[in-house]
Amino acid sequence: MRKLRRYGPPLALIAPSVFLIGVFVYGLIIASFQTSMTDAHTSAQFTGVQETHFVGLQNYIDILKTDNFQHSLRNLLLYTVVFLSGTMFFGFLWAFLLDKRARAEGFIRSVYLFPMAVSSIAAGVVWKWLLNANTGARASGLNRLFQLIGLDFLQNKWWSNYNWGIAAIAIPAIWQMSGYVMALFLAGFRGIPNELREAARVDGANEWQLYRHVIFPQLSPVALSAIIIIGHMSLKGFDLIVAIAKPASYETRVPAIDMYQFQTEGNYANASTVGIILLLVVLVLIVPYLVHTARAEKNR
Repeated sequence: MRKLRRYGPPLALIAPSVFLIGVFVYGLIIASFQTSMTDAHTSAQFTGVQETHFVGLQNYIDILKTDNFQHSLRNLLLYTVVFLSGTMFFGFLWAFLLDKRARAEGFIRSVYLFPMAVSSIAAGVVWKWLLNANTGARASGLNRLFQLIGLDFLQNKWWSNYNWGIAAIAIPAIWQMSGYVMALFLAGFRGIPNELREAARVDGANEWQLYRHVIFPQLSPVALSAIIIIGHMSLKGFDLIVAIAKPASYETRVPAIDMYQFQTEGNYANASTVGIILLLVVLVLIVPYLVHTARAEKNR
């Protein structure tokens, strides 16, 4: 009875959240995995209940062997590399500069963080015009800007480029999320005790040595967290890509768009299969991070 009084209220408090997460997160993941192991699909002519059959891993094998999905995976890899590299570079650079106690720091932080508050669809509409593929007399957006300042050789097809079009869409993604990474690094910079800085200066360290040997090593947990967060966001990229390019555009296809198109076609088995593949890719990033965090907490 005493244990019930002690643990009863906390358990009752978290029970609704545990139930909702169990049903709408883990329950739906299990349902998606089960669907991916069947031949569940509908057609435009079919409106009734269709009998499904267990096919095991056949959907995974068939999808992974198709050229279209392999192209989507290559696009996803390119998008992730460009997006992750850009946000980490600019986010760290802005945080490093702001750590120098720049004037109007509050205003500058707000300017950097503002793109994150903009809807991806709204940002995509603007960047679709900026990344317009027209050149010459019909040039607009960035191509027109390059034309006006005499840098015509920089004009290109942007997201319409067959080989690296998805990398162009990473540009607005970098613009949108660099401020978030800046906030993470800036919090890391400001969380380092001044005593460490002063001790390094007393020992004769110059400014570069101070950052190289004292401050930067302290930021490794922040950098790892930023990589995990931005990395898994890039793997789920969909709305910004769709807002800039058409979902059927081959140049910018990624697995999330494949999943959407399978769903609209009524091919629920393949849609679930792509979803589970994305989940497994995300787990490849998340699980090492969780293991690293657990070990760090255990060693404290």
